[in-house]
Amino acid sequence: MFELRLMCPEEGVEAISDALDALDALSVSVEDADAQTDAEQALFGEPGMPPPKGGWKRSRIVALFAEQTAAQDAARLLALQDFFAGSEVLGIQAVADQDWVRLTQSQFAPVEITPEFWIVPTWHEPPAQAKKVIRLDPGLAFGTGTHPTTRMCLRWIATHDVAHQRVLDYGCGSGILAIGAALHGATSVDAVDIDAAAVTATTLNADANNVRLNAGLPDQASGSYQTVLANILATPLKVLAPLLCKHVAAGGHLVLAGILERQAQELKDAYAPYCTLQVSDQEDGWILMTAQL
Repeated sequence: MFELRLMCPEEGVEAISDALDALDALSVSVEDADAQTDAEQALFGEPGMPPPKGGWKRSRIVALFAEQTAAQDAARLLALQDFFAGSEVLGIQAVADQDWVRLTQSQFAPVEITPEFWIVPTWHEPPAQAKKVIRLDPGLAFGTGTHPTTRMCLRWIATHDVAHQRVLDYGCGSGILAIGAALHGATSVDAVDIDAAAVTATTLNADANNVRLNAGLPDQASGSYQTVLANILATPLKVLAPLLCKHVAAGGHLVLAGILERQAQELKDAYAPYCTLQVSDQEDGWILMTAQL
């Protein structure tokens, strides 16, 4: 396979990407050409919402083609288009053969939550200091511990006493938060998600970690819980405010993640009729918000 690499301004990203797709590119990716420099830009968005921008001020586009001639033809045709003005072809190069499984695995090293609590893929040995370990490999559902929102939720679980509690993980993804709660002594854990694949992944991951929990669709959540965890995104969290708060027992804790720093006030306003949210943790532009009802 061969990579066609292009440089283009932000306003040209969409048209060039669409053209590459029409020219039978196997894949098209867009990167910040200034990544890892002082000029790097962070672009945050949410599924279902318009992207904040179509690209970066200086965007690098990489298109993958099966044949070198196809990449060369695409470069030549793009150069003739009006929308290619201000862009340039950086080059075409062969993609080296790789052991893709090993490469993927190398990107998922053990993740420290606390010095004694780690997430460890099955191809790694747990660190010597780890007393609690979640064994988890990348799969069909979100949540491997590499994202700040997941780490903050697990850090909250590890530093608060959930032993003997009834816990709800709403929007469970891979089930990582539910498993973390079970490992820290929660006696009853319900993990629910609208995605059937997430329910399946949660069940398999729980079995792999020798913990017991109840995984199912959202209607399985019933009654009150001493801790309610929801690592989703700001927009659905706002919609779910009355439902989630209804499930929190008196004196219980609500723990919300998937929220950007700039969205803190939106969440406080949405939950104001039910509880008082506060920012309890923050990492890489994301925040953890909690309340005790």
